[in-house]
Amino acid sequence: MSFSVDRDRRFWRWIKVQAYKHDGSFHREWSPAFLVEETYRYYALASRASLVTEAGGRRWMTSEKAIFYLFKREWMNVISMMKETGGIVYYCNIASPTIFDQGFLRYIDYDLDVKLYPDHVVKELDEQEFRRHSAEYGYDDEIVSICLAEEKRIEEMMRKGEFPFSDEDVHRLYDLFIEQNRPYEAGYSRKKPQ
Repeated sequence: MSFSVDRDRRFWRWIKVQAYKHDGSFHREWSPAFLVEETYRYYALASRASLVTEAGGRRWMTSEKAIFYLFKREWMNVISMMKETGGIVYYCNIASPTIFDQGFLRYIDYDLDVKLYPDHVVKELDEQEFRRHSAEYGYDDEIVSICLAEEKRIEEMMRKGEFPFSDEDVHRLYDLFIEQNRPYEAGYSRKKPQ
């Protein structure tokens, strides 16, 4: 079989995401998702579902269509989960800026999370875990200060519906993902066995 350059180019855009703890130990990995958009500010990945592997070996599947925003300079990443009921739930991790390293998108998870529900309720999560890990992993004062400031900034962004907490953007990116992954026909040729 031979494939056109355009079809081949589509395959390298499937990327795994890995999260680590502050000490560099592995925390979690997601099965490959499609890099639907990259800007100077973020990577946006799309998936129909994802296999998640935890540090202890436990594996589980997500069940929603999702857009995963991984920011290059901001201390956050956001998983936008499209529920079957039509609403979108935004799960925001306070995390180091994401880097592209050896074919993976990688970041450090700082355990502090904020969730935005379709009814606009904002909920802070894992604050006890953040405090516990702050002592366990030795977060310095600067890291603690950055994480707490980011939490407040993110909550304000959520309340205002600012990007990336915009349903319109999530739907636009998911539609782009579907469009870019339609069955490919143009340029495809199959050589008959001789």
